[in-house]
Amino acid sequence: MLKDLLEAKKGFKLVCGAGNEDELEVEKLVAIYSLAGCQFFDVCAKPEIVDAAKRGLARSGIKNDRYLCVSVGIAGDPHVMKAHIDKDKCLQCGNCRAVCPHEAITKTLDVVKTRCLGCNQCVLQCPVNAITMNSEIKDYSEVLPPIIEKGIDCIEFHAISTDENDVDEKWAQLNSMFDGMLCISLDRSELGDKKLKERVKRLLLKREPFTTIIQADGVAMSGNDDEYGTTLQAVATAQLFQNAKMNAYIMMSGGTNTKSTELTKLCGVKPHCLAVGSFARKIVKDYLKMENLLDDKKALNEAVQIAKSLIDVSLGNMIDD
Repeated sequence: MLKDLLEAKKGFKLVCGAGNEDELEVEKLVAIYSLAGCQFFDVCAKPEIVDAAKRGLARSGIKNDRYLCVSVGIAGDPHVMKAHIDKDKCLQCGNCRAVCPHEAITKTLDVVKTRCLGCNQCVLQCPVNAITMNSEIKDYSEVLPPIIEKGIDCIEFHAISTDENDVDEKWAQLNSMFDGMLCISLDRSELGDKKLKERVKRLLLKREPFTTIIQADGVAMSGNDDEYGTTLQAVATAQLFQNAKMNAYIMMSGGTNTKSTELTKLCGVKPHCLAVGSFARKIVKDYLKMENLLDDKKALNEAVQIAKSLIDVSLGNMIDD
């Protein structure tokens, strides 16, 4: 059970991307990381993406101890945003395409929405403010029932927002729809430490003890390098929740890399699970581009060994009680 994995404090979650709607890439990612030993997978909340993840698990040939989570968001949360380029303002400089980590911008500077994860890198590089990020929110009552019917183990709620009423309403909706593990994903970008803890404590009142994961985000979708500074905020946020002694599991994410659990060990932080997205995808990126990867045993094994090195070093540094 997922609960057993979290209790052991040896969990590793692959984040395929809440906005990643590329079915073949998700299938490849899940197959690679499942073969490498990953047991927990986070994917976009679309039936076809859940199916792709399940195909990836089937490709790995491992049927037990593999858990699927889908991510849903809230207006303003970067995980559910997509880039839009205003061609009337655009200078055609190509800066956005050059920095996009997910190759979601074409040569003609059109955004491929199925590949856009909302990381905001293109916006930061545009010299004329021609790019905006737009929330793409759908009603949970439409999105989730067909996914829940397919069989999932967790729903992750991205709640990076200042609108407490909206947070509470969507959290209540999730609790009424799903009786499995729920995850609250938030960071310190919108709220100070006091308000952040108050929000989580309020949301946990609706849940039984340890039926919830708190995903302590550093800086969302920022893990494109392997530096200590990149993961520092994630460790600090996890420490904040650990010190609050809440009846929930703590998962660290947002800027996570191979340095993450090494830094938690130095700081005495004991997360139950480490979630890695941008960095985990980056290190196998070249293999994901191979059309026949899943049928090429040599290339697939190479990708698996790269993924395994990330998982092994991450779990090796997690602190035992």
